[in-house]
Amino acid sequence: MDYKESAYFKIGRASDLTGFDRVLYRLLEVLPGFLSWFTILGTIIFSLYAPIATAYFIIAFDIYWLLKTVYLSLHLRYNWKRIKYNISLDWKEMLSKLKHEHIIHLVVLPFYKENYNVVDSRISGLLNTDYNKKRMAIVLAYEERAGEEAKKIAESISTKYKSEFVHFLVTEHPKDIPGEMPGKGSNITFAAEMARKNILDKNNINYNDVIVSVFDIDTIAYPKYFLCLTWNFLTAPNPFKTSFQPVPFYNNNIWNVPTISRVVAGSSTFWQMMQQERPEKLSTFSSHSLSFKALYEIGYWQKNMVSEDSRIFWNLYMAHDGDYTVVPISYPVSMDANFAPSIFQTAKNIYKQHRRWAWGVENIPYMLFGFIKNKKIAFWKKTRVAIVQIEGFWSLATNPLMIFLLGWLPIILGGDHFNQSILSYNLPIVTRNIMMIAMTGLILSAMIFISFLPPRPKERGFLSKIFMVLQWILIPITITIFGAFPGLDAQTRLMFGKYLGFWVTPKYRKG
Repeated sequence: MDYKESAYFKIGRASDLTGFDRVLYRLLEVLPGFLSWFTILGTIIFSLYAPIATAYFIIAFDIYWLLKTVYLSLHLRYNWKRIKYNISLDWKEMLSKLKHEHIIHLVVLPFYKENYNVVDSRISGLLNTDYNKKRMAIVLAYEERAGEEAKKIAESISTKYKSEFVHFLVTEHPKDIPGEMPGKGSNITFAAEMARKNILDKNNINYNDVIVSVFDIDTIAYPKYFLCLTWNFLTAPNPFKTSFQPVPFYNNNIWNVPTISRVVAGSSTFWQMMQQERPEKLSTFSSHSLSFKALYEIGYWQKNMVSEDSRIFWNLYMAHDGDYTVVPISYPVSMDANFAPSIFQTAKNIYKQHRRWAWGVENIPYMLFGFIKNKKIAFWKKTRVAIVQIEGFWSLATNPLMIFLLGWLPIILGGDHFNQSILSYNLPIVTRNIMMIAMTGLILSAMIFISFLPPRPKERGFLSKIFMVLQWILIPITITIFGAFPGLDAQTRLMFGKYLGFWVTPKYRKG
């Protein structure tokens, strides 16, 4: 049986299976959390019973982290230069040398309970892009469970903008459909199928000529985004086996959000920039684009899970026996940084959003299970991909804790014998010096962050720009509280079968 037609292709969790397969998948769900907790608890236990060996391990780990930081900083710098270069390019001129008039951009915009101004500003943002709007079709996808207000907003937006684009479709995703998880995946899958029937088939549009872009409702495409995307699609070696990933800049409201939100938003952007330079680690995330042909052939996004944005890549990867890739286009889209009426609520929302992102760990058991079932992918390729992906989630949950918290445990738990040794005296000095060297990379981070900021509002004084630089000293705190903790939280929940549902990040506007 073809893998795409098998019962395993759209699996969401172990409970979807029976017999030995269910047991196997459950063990694979346990694996990421087990590895992270083994590292953390192992460090604590060995600090108590083998403090000397643990101290050497911590020093070695610190050196590894320093080298990794340098390695990632180089990737960040390269991508920073690449993005600036791509923004400066005349994509229209480049595209004029290619046959491109047949390409249709289908933009899917799901929303839940966002207000009229949020939705309106995103549609108007599409009008400001430098692309022929008569080659753009918009699907505004709202949820029935959001109530009458969402329906009124969608209808009002449609009335205002439908004449601006070649097609404008409003879809209402029905609630309580058996087998579906309420959330983005089920909504955009319904919307894509409605678009196929009511736009593509109705107007005899070839699926091969359609590029689908899924944008969160807070996403604003930079002016040349669709030109850049079209060029990358037409020049890709196999565009029907390729997804296209922009860089999300969380800077729509960056001047209005609290400091912790700015630092976390900047860190999230930097991580995506570094991933663009490491395509072997890259999967689709949040706003992404791909061929409608490829999307239709696998039945769209999964409707029974949280991380549909990254799972669509793994669906396609498995369906094409490993012959599927993500092209990092190194061109930005802008999104909102987390913002709520109070600092406490903002911090809570940041944590929940990052836990949802970290819930992408649910792709690890899917990937490993698929590798076991799919015999057509080379063993070496499976091994390399598995190690890269597992290491990424392990690092997220453990590295900040190891560096900033657990590195002092041999001194605390090692006892008098260890504390009288030269190693005990040198451990905090070595650890501190390595961390200080690594933290010099924050200067680069501050420079990059400032370079991509939108214009400073008139009501903001010059000191606010200085604070934008100084805020990066909070990195050790933010990557631990809003990186390691939600990462470990997600892995622990998956390990014990306490599955997350989809949580929609509230979009709050000041004033």
